[in-house]
Amino acid sequence: MTTQTTELRMPPKPRNRWRTAAIVAALCTFTVLTCLPAIGGVELDFAGMVRNWANGADKMGELLRPDFSFLPRTITPMLETLAMAVAGAALAAAASIPLTLWAARPSNPNRVTRQVVRFIINVNRAVPDLVFAMVLVAMVGVGVLPGLITLFLFDVGVVVKLVSEAIEGADHHYIEAGQAAGGTQSQINKATLLPQSWTLYANQWLYSLELNVRISAILGIVGAGGIGRLLDERRGFYAYDDVSVIILEILVVVMIIELCSNLLRSRLR
Repeated sequence: MTTQTTELRMPPKPRNRWRTAAIVAALCTFTVLTCLPAIGGVELDFAGMVRNWANGADKMGELLRPDFSFLPRTITPMLETLAMAVAGAALAAAASIPLTLWAARPSNPNRVTRQVVRFIINVNRAVPDLVFAMVLVAMVGVGVLPGLITLFLFDVGVVVKLVSEAIEGADHHYIEAGQAAGGTQSQINKATLLPQSWTLYANQWLYSLELNVRISAILGIVGAGGIGRLLDERRGFYAYDDVSVIILEILVVVMIIELCSNLLRSRLR
């Protein structure tokens, strides 16, 4: 006797070519409309780009010739930037724990307080960090302090938003078990939800630390201290060889921080 084997195949995936073509056409039309200045779009001056290409090529040539003798002068501002980044991330880490618990539905069933916290976080995230820095520089003066406060506000908005959404998207059977055992919401959060969320917090804290070094280089343009202030100073003097050294230094520092962050994340898994 011979046995016949039946080969099982998945049915072909249905395709709607007209719908795909309509989506592509809509995206192309929207892209073209955003480039029309007559209706408020962005003006793309390709002729101007071609005319001014020589200027850009000259500046790129200067950036490719870094003056490493300028490097010792960047050490102190870079240490200020690292201090701002670490302190801002650490303060935000402490503040983000209660704020995240108040902003997530599983840890805060009270709709009113949850919406209030979410509204404050959304307002915080809606304001650009440069605006925070400019206002704080006018309030407390030029230096590291306005940069530190700006990084703190930026980190709190990022961490609370991302971690609270991750908590809401996960399954929380242990919360139901805690409620069945008669525990209060604070006891359940402390005994079950927080231990389950430490990895989420740590990942976002490390991510905010990486972002702080990059952002602080921009905040210095408005007087918020750190390496960014020196970068803006040298750019103002058209010393692009010194600018190149600062950019390379920022690149190396960010890569080192990212490498350390990846090692710590691998230990936390």
